[in-house]
Amino acid sequence: MRILLTNDDGIEAPGILALWDALQGLGEVFTIAPATVQSAAGHGVTFDQPLMVEEVLIGGRMSGCAVDGRPADCTKLALQALWPERFGAGTRPDLTISGMNSGANVGINILYSGTVAAAVESAFLGVPAIAVSLHQGSRRDAHQAGAAALARRIIDRLLEHPLDPHSVLNVNIPRVTTPNPDMPATHVVSMNSGGSMDGYARHENPHGQACYQLQGDGMSFAHTAPESDVAALVAGHITLTPLSYDMTDAARMQQWGERVGATLAP
Repeated sequence: MRILLTNDDGIEAPGILALWDALQGLGEVFTIAPATVQSAAGHGVTFDQPLMVEEVLIGGRMSGCAVDGRPADCTKLALQALWPERFGAGTRPDLTISGMNSGANVGINILYSGTVAAAVESAFLGVPAIAVSLHQGSRRDAHQAGAAALARRIIDRLLEHPLDPHSVLNVNIPRVTTPNPDMPATHVVSMNSGGSMDGYARHENPHGQACYQLQGDGMSFAHTAPESDVAALVAGHITLTPLSYDMTDAARMQQWGERVGATLAP
């Protein structure tokens, strides 16, 4: 198996190196990730300037390509150019893994997440993907290697079953503080739909101009459904959420067809 490893925290982030270590033995892992931190970059891609690529060696062991773009850029560039250049024309990875992100990607944050966007871009292009994120908690002292070991165990379980080429699985690991944590229960849960309640602190710059800084830990929501990804993760469970990138509101298609007097496409 050949695996594309990417992230949104940047290729030098501890989470991606910890996950690279944990994935050893699963297959050939090649890393193509942003050169700098791209957290909350969403699904933006670069159109108006060339993407610079540099081969790097991280931690003395993880070789890969640092791309001066966003997470979705990295996946798009990898599948359409860098991968076939390295492994041969017409080749592509068997699987894309995005992460391990430093911070949870649950609830509405899934829409902001560059980690998830990199995985979704892979699924767009026909390579199944798994996004992996780690809930840090307020103390931000989670053990990267311990969490990556849990991620490897859930990834192994996922790969016991065939993955559709366009599938995206979003995995969140609860906060762990030891290198050998017990395996938590895994809950397959839906995305919490409550809006973010993070606020903004107002400041003034030296010129007296108003500026605003986003405040909060990204885990405060207008409401939390009891069977959602947010609730399960906070309770200490691994969460698994299958994602779809078709944003059509199918339940309201008929309603809007009637409102505008249109015939629904078959």
